Amino acid sequence: MPLVPMRQILDEAAKGGYGVGAFNVNNMEQIQAIMEAANETNSPVIIQASRGALKYSRMIYLKKLMEAAVEEFPHIPVAMHLDHGNSLETLKKAIDLGFTSVMMDGSLAEDGKTPNSYEQNVAITLAAVEMAHPLGITVEGELGCLGGIEDGHGANLKDDDLNAHLTDPDQAADFVAKTGIDALAVAIGTSHGAYKSGRKDPKTGEVLPPKLAMERIHEIHRRMPNCHMVMHGSSSVPKELVDIINQYGGKMPGTYGIPLEQIQDGIRHGVRKINVDTDSRLAMTGAVRKFLFENPSKFDPRDWLGPAREAAKKVYIERMIAFGQAGHAGDYKPMTLDDMKKIYASAKK
Repeated sequence: MPLVPMRQILDEAAKGGYGVGAFNVNNMEQIQAIMEAANETNSPVIIQASRGALKYSRMIYLKKLMEAAVEEFPHIPVAMHLDHGNSLETLKKAIDLGFTSVMMDGSLAEDGKTPNSYEQNVAITLAAVEMAHPLGITVEGELGCLGGIEDGHGANLKDDDLNAHLTDPDQAADFVAKTGIDALAVAIGTSHGAYKSGRKDPKTGEVLPPKLAMERIHEIHRRMPNCHMVMHGSSSVPKELVDIINQYGGKMPGTYGIPLEQIQDGIRHGVRKINVDTDSRLAMTGAVRKFLFENPSKFDPRDWLGPAREAAKKVYIERMIAFGQAGHAGDYKPMTLDDMKKIYASAKK
């Protein structure tokens, strides 16, 4: 099976009332772990790469790894997605590599850090759609800005500034109508990375979960029930994974993630794509630290990359089950990009 358009995966998720994890990758072990998890749970899946990942893998290697993944598991619908594209040039490079979906993050300027105006966001996102849809490529856009920085991308806003840059439900319908995007990434208070919250209990000093504006997702879904929403920065940062890192020499105090219950609430209200990166990084790092601590004479990378791959796979399986995508890989006949081209062309008539 070739890679499928992400739009089809999201449409089918909407029909089934479930969400689909979009997992970031940088290397072979992560791709293998995702595909093995998808195979064991019979899940459709979205594999995504940031600009940082493309630079790290030198692009062509990532492309060939993805070709191997779909060849090994031909029965699993897989979309390859560019995460946080910062320019039309970046999107074109991803499309030329064979990506079936791209994100034009017009909420930020090309530096990936400075917030754009609403008008600038609309203009660059529309240009992305006009470039991608004739090729059958899915387009994700973002309205509002996320906190935190991942792979050099993110506004890194403080709590007060972050609240001012949350997605405005009044603008959401206008944004989707003007741009024609397939999926809308919403800013509701989630952040990239493992340190998602600056909130602390005033008495104990304990870090509290980030305060999410879930009502904005509810309102957007009420107004646009067919809109496919995306939750970025949705790693749960499990304490047990952080504890393993710290037990074997790490120093990660004050981490906090997004409770699965809130993600599942989002799925019930139109969230179809859930971005997860940090959780697999934590799992892999903890497994590597533990193995090398317990086996100080070992030096073969295969010895510690194997446990890292297994630890990541466990996380992916847990998320696929929690998001509801497990069991749905065989529900539909996969589309090609040519099939999607015809749908986009018909919609414009």
